[in-house]
Amino acid sequence: MALPIHLADTHWETLHPPLLEAGSYALDPAPYGPPWQRWDEVGPDEAAERGSFAPFGALSDGPSDTVLLAPGDMRGTGLILERAGGYCRGIDGRDGPNLACLGCDLPVGTRMDDCGYWQVVRLLPQAVVRLPGPPERPVMDWADLLATGALGHRLAEYRDIPAGVALAQVVAAAGGARVEVAAGPAAELLGPALGALLPAGEGAKRLDLAGPEFGEPAADLVLVPVHPQTGEVWQPCAGAVPVPVDAALWAELAFPPPRARLPVVGGLPAGVERDDPLPPHPWYPFRPSGEAFRNALARMPAIREPWPRAIYDRAC
Repeated sequence: MALPIHLADTHWETLHPPLLEAGSYALDPAPYGPPWQRWDEVGPDEAAERGSFAPFGALSDGPSDTVLLAPGDMRGTGLILERAGGYCRGIDGRDGPNLACLGCDLPVGTRMDDCGYWQVVRLLPQAVVRLPGPPERPVMDWADLLATGALGHRLAEYRDIPAGVALAQVVAAAGGARVEVAAGPAAELLGPALGALLPAGEGAKRLDLAGPEFGEPAADLVLVPVHPQTGEVWQPCAGAVPVPVDAALWAELAFPPPRARLPVVGGLPAGVERDDPLPPHPWYPFRPSGEAFRNALARMPAIREPWPRAIYDRAC
């Protein structure tokens, strides 16, 4: 499957679900694992080669092209106990590969399941040999993805992470211009942040949703889904600039679930007591993750231009 767009960002001190579905795998082309270096130690040129164009967190000098799996799919490996360090609730791979082959005792990968990490196993590329197996899962077209509900997945309270990535994509695509978001769920989610980040004035670009089974409204920028299996971005036909969004988040914006309608007056009959709790209300409005926004923007070459760098520095 495609590398999840929310891979690099998490919620601190929170137990996360598995990153990938059982029976699937993904390849991560970026370096990952120790040794870690600070951005100023590496320098801008080498940092750019590692895919980082502005200071954000530590940079890995670990292996590239690791193979990602759900932890429950692992077989024939055991934990290297002296490398099982973590923060508080699990292991985080801070000491390097912590899984060894039961047959040869050589390190083959790293399991991570501590708080603040998506649960995942990263196999070292040199430890993986591809063998013939059953046919891979067929690629679903957009109609089937929408009809079967396959776009609804485990993000739930973590959906602010792909929202932060989408916000960074919109800022980069706007080219420094003001953005007006078409009324609807996308405006509720991105409108306040875009109004605060981008300048006011004439020449605003219009942002709207477009995609399969939804249509293609007239706009300068359109939020479009990324196929969860192939990673391909849905392409508009009318010339608008596509802004990629995690498919599950896009589906939530394009086809929001109906809101429950409550009676304006009335209530339960006298003597009748409610025995089920009311649905919980969020403590605060759903907003894009600021950490995911800065992380995504730091990994875009456009951040080297003065105007996005000024936005990035102001957001830090």
